[in-house]
Amino acid sequence: MPLTVWLPLPAADIPGLPEGPVYVHWDGEDDFPADPADADFYVPPYLKGAEVATRPLRHGARPRVVQTLTAGTDHVQHEVPPGTVLCNARGVHEASTAELALTLILASLRGIPSFVRGQDAQEWRAGYYPALADRTALVVGYGAIGSAIEDRLVPFECEVLRVARTARDSSRGPVHALAELPALLPRADVVILSTPLTDATRHLADAEFLSRMRDGALLVNVARGPVVDTKALLAELESGRLRAALDVTDPEPLPKGHPLWHAPGLLVSPHVGGSTSAFFPRAKRLLRSQLLRFVAGEPLENVVTTG
Repeated sequence: MPLTVWLPLPAADIPGLPEGPVYVHWDGEDDFPADPADADFYVPPYLKGAEVATRPLRHGARPRVVQTLTAGTDHVQHEVPPGTVLCNARGVHEASTAELALTLILASLRGIPSFVRGQDAQEWRAGYYPALADRTALVVGYGAIGSAIEDRLVPFECEVLRVARTARDSSRGPVHALAELPALLPRADVVILSTPLTDATRHLADAEFLSRMRDGALLVNVARGPVVDTKALLAELESGRLRAALDVTDPEPLPKGHPLWHAPGLLVSPHVGGSTSAFFPRAKRLLRSQLLRFVAGEPLENVVTTG
C-alpha cells in the first residue's frame, strides 16, 4: 500500500513533494477526510490549538512520524503514541520570532506604547527614555531561536549573556547552565525567555526568579505562557519594580477582564512570533525536505523524540 501523508496545506501548494504517497489535506475541520488510522506521516494544523492538533491521534492515528509546524511540541507531545517519531519546525520560526523579540524590547524601552496613546490623545509626550545600547541582555533558552535573537541584539551594542539547560561554548562566548541563573539575573537589564516548555521550565520565571531581576528590568517572553508565573509577574508589575513584554500568556488567549490587560509597564502581543509572511515559504521547504527523506528511508531532521 502507498504511504499516506496528512498535511494542513494542499499538496499542490508545496512544490517538489515526492511522488508515491497519498496526500490527504486536513486543516482541523470537524470531519476527517480519511481514516486517521491510515496516516503514516501526520502534520498537525498550525495555530489551531492542542485539541485540534491531537484529534487524529485520539481517533486512531498511529503515524510513523508527527511533524509539527511549531518550534515547541508541548501541545502534541502527550498524545504522540509509542514508536512514533516526533519532529519540530526548527528553521521555520527563528527569524520571525527573533524579530518580534527585538520589536518588543525596543518598543518597551523606548516608550512606543505611550507614544501611541499620546497620539490618540493628541499629547506630545517628550522625555528621557532608556536605550538598548550599553545594556545587558540575558537570553534564557539559547537554542536556535535564542541564537537568532542574539544575532539581532549584537548590532544594538549591548552585552549578551546566554543560558541553556547545560553549559557549553558557542561561537560568540560561553553559554551558562540553567543552574547559574540566580547569579546572572541581577546583571541583566533585559531578560528574554525563549526556552521550550518542559517540566523543568514551567513557572521558571517564578517569584524567586523575578525577585532576582534588578529594579526597572524588562522581562520579555517569546517562549510559552506557562514559563512565567502570571501571579508572581503581576505582583512585580503592579509594584512598578519590573516591566514586561509578553507575546505569550498564561492563560492564552488572554480573556477579557484579565488583570494582565491593564497591568502597568506591560506590553502584550497576541502570540504572533511565528505567524508572519516568513512562515509559509519556510514551512513548505521543511515539509518537502522531511518528506523526501521519509520516502527515501533516510534519517529525519529536527527529531525531538523517537517514541
